[in-house]
Amino acid sequence: MDWHAWHDTYTRADSPLLHRLATVQNRIRAALDTAPPGPLTAISVCAGQGHDLIGALTEHPRRHDVRARLVELDERNVAEARRTARAAGLPGVEVVAGDAAETDHYTGLAPADLVLICGVLGNITDADVERLLDHCTRLCRAGGTVVWTRNRKDPDLVPRVCSWLEERGFVRLWLSEPAVKQAVGAHRFGGEPRPLPPGQRMFDFVGYDVLRRP
Repeated sequence: MDWHAWHDTYTRADSPLLHRLATVQNRIRAALDTAPPGPLTAISVCAGQGHDLIGALTEHPRRHDVRARLVELDERNVAEARRTARAAGLPGVEVVAGDAAETDHYTGLAPADLVLICGVLGNITDADVERLLDHCTRLCRAGGTVVWTRNRKDPDLVPRVCSWLEERGFVRLWLSEPAVKQAVGAHRFGGEPRPLPPGQRMFDFVGYDVLRRP
């Protein structure tokens, strides 16, 4: 899969991913609107070109309160995200080229006020979905928000995503309607974050094109 060319889908007005992006940005803005005053931190796992967070921050009144780290493996996407962040005047947005599954990339920023796992859960096995959600108890601070996405293709994993988060102390803030095939959810962490261990992998990125093969 060419993950750089994949982003071209955002340019099509009829793309469900464009609608998903707008919804994710709205959830990010809602999280910023309700966050306590002062500096904020954000993490984006498998950030792609950073459309979600950068787009949400561009006109937001708290844009300069946010220190963010976007982690993405494809260096072409990394370059595009860096260019977009510079053009938007967001010096607090750092884009890291690397494997987003590695915990070391989040050292110094986790636990964060905002954790984005958008475009990830449909590209990893169900077991790794649960493993990554378990790591959200290490990535997200108490009272912080996780914004996530998952397609509702059969079998629909969205109910289990919600259950796995809620079993771990997350409270559901918002979930898109079942008829929306590109689901977006937001959960607030009601527990206390656990330490983030160094040198660990949180998941193995497989790709939906491989997972869907007969």
